Amino acid sequence: MPAKKPTKKAARRAVATALVLGLAPLIVMSLPATPAQAHGWVTSPASRQDQCFNGSVECGPIKWEPDAVEGPKGLRSCSGGNAQFADLDDDGKGWAVHDVASSTTFTWRLTAQHSTSTWQYFVGSRKVAEFDQGGGQPPQFVRHKVDFGNISGGQKVLAVWNIADTANAFYACIDVNIR
Repeated sequence: MPAKKPTKKAARRAVATALVLGLAPLIVMSLPATPAQAHGWVTSPASRQDQCFNGSVECGPIKWEPDAVEGPKGLRSCSGGNAQFADLDDDGKGWAVHDVASSTTFTWRLTAQHSTSTWQYFVGSRKVAEFDQGGGQPPQFVRHKVDFGNISGGQKVLAVWNIADTANAFYACIDVNIR
């Protein structure tokens, strides 16, 4: 007995299904990527990732996720050990250097207010400030007044946000000239 020929309606349905299934991945890939609403970064004085975010320095995917520089606690790198953000570790990239006083306020912008243990600020290997949040949830904008003591001149400040309930921290580097 010969096989039944599909009806025109069934054939059209099969073609439409194949078309939808074939185009779906292309449609998904063409949708704009949105930054992860995840974490936070220093916006004032402008950190390296803030400069990437605002386009003043060309530096790859960090432009779209300035709040995602996350890594294990205890690191001392601007990228938080994240290879896709390695541009942040490049001291020769043309980062803006901000003239600051020996006592300067740093402002973090948080896109998710994680429970926080501490905020730390380093110049080289020296910790110059630590603020204890005691596990509390911070507001959307956090400000710390950091006293550099006798440190002066061109410096790279590493700001670290230690999360209370994970093994991770968020990292930001700010290039300054302390007057």
